[in-house]
Amino acid sequence: MIYADRNTRVIVQGATGNQGSFHIGRMNQYAQSVGGFGVVAGVTPGKGGQESGGVPVYNSVQEAAEAHDATASVMFVPGAAAGDSIMEAADAGLDLVIAITEHIPVHDVMKACAYAEMRDCTVIGPNCPGLLCPGEISMGIMPSHLYTRGPVGVISRSGTLTYEVVHELTRAGIGQSSVVGIGGDPVIGQTFADVLGRFSEDPQTKAVVLLGELGGNLEEEGARMADLPVVVFIAGTTAPPEKRMGHAGAIVSGGEGDAKSKIQRLKSLGIPVASRLSEIPGLIKEMV
Repeated sequence: MIYADRNTRVIVQGATGNQGSFHIGRMNQYAQSVGGFGVVAGVTPGKGGQESGGVPVYNSVQEAAEAHDATASVMFVPGAAAGDSIMEAADAGLDLVIAITEHIPVHDVMKACAYAEMRDCTVIGPNCPGLLCPGEISMGIMPSHLYTRGPVGVISRSGTLTYEVVHELTRAGIGQSSVVGIGGDPVIGQTFADVLGRFSEDPQTKAVVLLGELGGNLEEEGARMADLPVVVFIAGTTAPPEKRMGHAGAIVSGGEGDAKSKIQRLKSLGIPVASRLSEIPGLIKEMV
């Protein structure tokens, strides 16, 4: 597994909102099923002393981290306050922040991610489904019943694609080591290259599925540095030119970043590219 395991103690920022409270329960159901710590505390300024999802709520990340020896956070804070919340977590000495929040202003993300990096705090997201290491930990909003433990890592810009591919892998008898949703915004913390670097150091991971989409060049950047077998799927081959397709980062500009040209460049590097999600398990089985 990468980034976290069953011994990781997690804080939820934005714990008293509907989403925070609901997903604390879901994450801790999974933690209990695997014998892990899971979410140990929540944070909502001004609501310290309450409970949410069965865990105590504190006014600050610093208080929660010190009281429960926490090292990671999952964030459900509204977009306008999310940048400051990432920096608060970094200031409190957390190692990892997973930002589920969408619609964070781009400049706020740029500032927060740069600040977190200076504090040696890793940011996954924003606008992502989180992280799930089967048999170890669930951090985010992924439907854990689809996942099984095994040798294949998954990295994705899209939550829905992640779930569909994990379902295809599990149905084919192929388990997953860790599944990471990096988010679909123009500016994100961990990139494909960053996560592939983590997977390359993980003895459990023997191959990686990389799920991309039109917009930007993060897929090619990651695939070029991969030292594990990689299978890629690129969504958006039928998207109209100059259109944003769902994610803020999924836009083609200046003739760069369209799905078909990405696929051609990846194939020119000798990397297997699936034309349909259902092809991925077969390609993986040829590698591991």
